Amino acid sequence: MQNTLSVLRGLLLITVATLMMSLPGSAQMGLIQPSNATDAIPSLPDPLTPETANALISRLSDAEVRALLLDRLNTQAQQASTEKETGLSDFYYHATIGALNSVLVPIERLPLLFSGQRTAFANFYDRIGGGSGLLQLLGYILVVFGLATVAELIFRRLTRDWRILPPADPQNLTLRENLQLLVQRLTTQVVAVVIFVLVARTFGRLILPNTFLPSVQLIGIYLIGFPRFMLAVAFFFFAPMNPEYRLLHVSDKAAKALCRHQFWLALLIGFSSAIIIFNAQNGVPMGETRLGFWLNLALHVYLVWLFWHYREASVSMMRGADSDVTPMEDRVARLFPYVTIGIIVALWWVVNIVVSYGNFDLLQTSPHYKTMLLLIFAPAMDTALRGLVRHLTPAMTGEGPVAERAYRSTKRAYIRIGRVVIFAVVVISIAEFWGMSAASIATAGVGERLAAAIIEFLIIMSIGYLLYEAVSLFINRKLAAEQTAAGYNPDEQEIGGDGGGAGGSRLSTVLPLILLVARTVILTLFLLLGLSNIGIDTTPLLAGASIVGLAIGFGAQKLVTDVVSGVFFLVDDAFRTGEYVEVEGTMGTVEKISIRSMQLRHHKGPVHTIPYGEIPKVTNFSRDWVIMKLRFTVPFDTDPNKVRKIFKKIGQEMLEIPEFKDDFLQPFKSQGVLEIDDVGMVIRGKFMAKPGKQFMIRKEIFNRVNAAFAENGIEFARREVRVALPNMENAGELTPEDTAAIAAAATQAAQEQVAEKAPKGEER
Repeated sequence: MQNTLSVLRGLLLITVATLMMSLPGSAQMGLIQPSNATDAIPSLPDPLTPETANALISRLSDAEVRALLLDRLNTQAQQASTEKETGLSDFYYHATIGALNSVLVPIERLPLLFSGQRTAFANFYDRIGGGSGLLQLLGYILVVFGLATVAELIFRRLTRDWRILPPADPQNLTLRENLQLLVQRLTTQVVAVVIFVLVARTFGRLILPNTFLPSVQLIGIYLIGFPRFMLAVAFFFFAPMNPEYRLLHVSDKAAKALCRHQFWLALLIGFSSAIIIFNAQNGVPMGETRLGFWLNLALHVYLVWLFWHYREASVSMMRGADSDVTPMEDRVARLFPYVTIGIIVALWWVVNIVVSYGNFDLLQTSPHYKTMLLLIFAPAMDTALRGLVRHLTPAMTGEGPVAERAYRSTKRAYIRIGRVVIFAVVVISIAEFWGMSAASIATAGVGERLAAAIIEFLIIMSIGYLLYEAVSLFINRKLAAEQTAAGYNPDEQEIGGDGGGAGGSRLSTVLPLILLVARTVILTLFLLLGLSNIGIDTTPLLAGASIVGLAIGFGAQKLVTDVVSGVFFLVDDAFRTGEYVEVEGTMGTVEKISIRSMQLRHHKGPVHTIPYGEIPKVTNFSRDWVIMKLRFTVPFDTDPNKVRKIFKKIGQEMLEIPEFKDDFLQPFKSQGVLEIDDVGMVIRGKFMAKPGKQFMIRKEIFNRVNAAFAENGIEFARREVRVALPNMENAGELTPEDTAAIAAAATQAAQEQVAEKAPKGEER
């Protein structure tokens, strides 16, 4: 029984040890406690089998089993730490000294390059039969490629109309027509190259000896087929002879030069592949002469020179033909050639690092060439994206600055979403080129859980960003449609005007708040999801936010009052953005609303911020319609019927003026004599108009009434001061006392008139 318990106890300790060994080295080190010095560490049997382990455990005491377990854990932790340090130091070595040696070794072996190349050509010369064989090979090449050329010319003759782009007006040429004609020409050019290669390969297999066939195939595929294929692709993007069809925004001179350089670049790549295969076929492997280093260096130097020499053209390609370019896009376009040069140099160094590891299998698929091609065509992809967005974006809804701004904002949102997708595709493609994946990152020492967490974090944040853009796009388009339908443009409100405009719709008032809340929720939610996914415990963050919210709730009850009051004001539709309102004597146009307050812009300029909780009532001057009543004082002997006819005529004339006819709801007309005062008769007129239009109409009516009264001999009544002096008939001259009395009476009358005209309260 005692032996059985010892065995079970030992198995349990071994199980715990196994679980602890699966932890990282740092975790193990944190769990290990130093053993007692008096505990002897028994030696393990050799070989270690379940039977020998059970026999050993049955003989050991608890202290000896504990000492053995701690010894094995310490050994495992030290090995893990050593492997980690070795991995980091090894990577540092290969990234610096190892890569530098990859550069120095080809320089040291430069004499071997020429001797090895002579050896390859000598072996080839002997293999084909010397000089006669070489002449025979040249004859076969002329025959095979001649037949291939004839077949291609026949095809080109049959498809001549497809290859020639007709003259077109760039203004009337749609993207679909442009791409259709360019794809048609590209297809015929590519098919022509394929026909050339296939015919040459077919006749080569039929008539060429086996010793000549590999060389002819290398020439046909790498030195003729591939460069011509890349030239066809360059013609597709640059259209050097047809600028109206050009997809990339460059000058004619730059387009022709870039097509030419793309052909030479493809020829260099094809020659590099062909000569390496040729040397391997003739007994000179690439690693012996390091020919690949020099070819790779030549390619990278060519690319660096190309982007440096044509940096203005690359900037123009990145900026595109669209005038709607943001400052950030302009800066990115200007930095593009320099960033690309830096990436090309970095890729060259990465290749040297891979060589220093001796991982030549990774370079067999030419991941650096594919990566550089992706980077070279980055302007084309961005320009294509902007072209697609420009042609596929829904037409502008409505007219005016609001609709135009919404249209531009929609295009920018589509472009940002497309760029995120393109960036993700490019990153994933480059990762595939270099054999990167979550598993490979994990095996490189980063850790499987960490690698997966980082990738999932990026995926979550990308999804959150796309959702953020999609929600913003939808709400902004809806907001612009509402503002356009209501004819309200917050940017065109008259500065220093009279106010009282119609404002926006109810939905356009609430949508900015909805957008703010939606953005905040998306950012918070996806940030918490991302942080929790990489292992950060978000529970304390949520708990802390709850405590802060509770403290704010107790300490800022006024804030809660403001928020709740604002909700009810919005539900009651008491005011909208752009409307002219009065709150307890404070007047102005509703310029902005937030969760807790509103901002009123007075027609004289000041901005008033009023919390919702401090608003007892709101007087809205801009809702539905406005009645304006005007007062005119005329002398007592004026005929009221004559004034009524004048007002009616003015009202009919105003309805025929294009500037005002759509603003009237009821025409201007007379309301008769309102009152009779000590000056004259007060005759009132009125009209009904749309909110915000009444002030311009009032000014025009005043001008027309003044002119009509002058034409009909009607004067406006004026206040007069009459001074009656006793015995004025018999007086010859006024005495100083009389003059002083007259002056005092006139001054008093003037002061009374000024007091009557003084504004009572705020004047609008």
